[in-house]
Amino acid sequence: MKVRRFVLALLALSSVCAISCAPSHSDRVVVGSKNFTESFILGELIAQQIETHTNLKVERRFYLAGTHICQQAMLAGRIDIYPEYTGTALTAILKQGISRDKQQVYQLVKSEYERRFGLTLEPAFGFNDTFAMEIRAEDARRFNVKTLSEAAQFAPHWRAGFGYEFMERPDGYKGLVATYGLRFAAEPRIMDLGLLARALKDRQIDFAGGNATDGLIPALDLFVLQDDRHYFPPYEAVPVVREQTLQHHPEIVGALQELAGTISDQEMQRMNYAVDGQHRDTRDVVREFLKSKNLVQ
Repeated sequence: MKVRRFVLALLALSSVCAISCAPSHSDRVVVGSKNFTESFILGELIAQQIETHTNLKVERRFYLAGTHICQQAMLAGRIDIYPEYTGTALTAILKQGISRDKQQVYQLVKSEYERRFGLTLEPAFGFNDTFAMEIRAEDARRFNVKTLSEAAQFAPHWRAGFGYEFMERPDGYKGLVATYGLRFAAEPRIMDLGLLARALKDRQIDFAGGNATDGLIPALDLFVLQDDRHYFPPYEAVPVVREQTLQHHPEIVGALQELAGTISDQEMQRMNYAVDGQHRDTRDVVREFLKSKNLVQ
C-alpha cells in the first residue's frame, strides 16, 4: 500500500512538473482558438496584433474544440495564447460559484490561473459575450414574450437546441432549466454552435442557446430573451497567456494591452456577421477592424 501511494505521489509530482516546466517556443508564439467563429476572429486579432507590433513570428492553431481542450493545450505548452471568457473560466475550469460582479470575476480568475496553472489574463477586449437564449422574433411578437420567465409557459410546445459544451457546463443547461422552470417538448437537440441560429430560422428548433454577439441574430430576425433572473455570470472576452511565454517574450504585453477595451458588443457582433453572414475572409475583417482603431497602417 505504501509503495502504491509513493508511486501515485510520484506520478502526481511528474504531472505538475510537466505542466509547469513545459517549454515556451523560443522562435515563435503560438495562438490558439476554440472551434467557433468569434473565438477564431479573436485568435486572428491577437495574431495580427503581435505580428504588427513585435518582431515575433506567429503560428496559428485555431478550431481546437472547446474550453478544456484549449486549457490542456496551454498547460502542455502546445499553444501560448488563446481567447477565453471570464465566466467560462470561472465555472468550467475553476469550478467556482457564479458571481455577477465582472471585476470580481476577472480578478478571481486571473489570480487563480496564476496560482494554479502558471497562466495569466491580459486586459479584457471590452465586450461581454453572455449566453443568449433565442427564439424567432415573429414568435416573440406573437406570444408577447420578452423574458425567460415569460417563455417558460410556452416552452412545453417548443423544441430546443444547444451546443455540446452548454449541456455539460455548470453554468449551462441544468441550471438554466431549474432557474426558470423550463420544460421543452422533447429532449434538446445538441449541435455545433454555428448551426443553431440557422436551425432556429429554418424551424428545425424553436429555442436556441446561442451567444449575445452572434452576428446572425439581427440578420435572421431572431430575438434574445432577457435573463431576468440573472442566471448567467459576466463573460468578458480576455486573452489568456502562459506566464512563461511572457517571460521569454515580454513585448507581447504591450501589443495585447493596446487591444484592451477596443471592442464593443456591437462591433463584435458586426465582425461575427461579416464572417458568418457575408462569408468574408477572417483575416480581412480583422485587418479592417485594427485599421479602424488605428492599430495598423
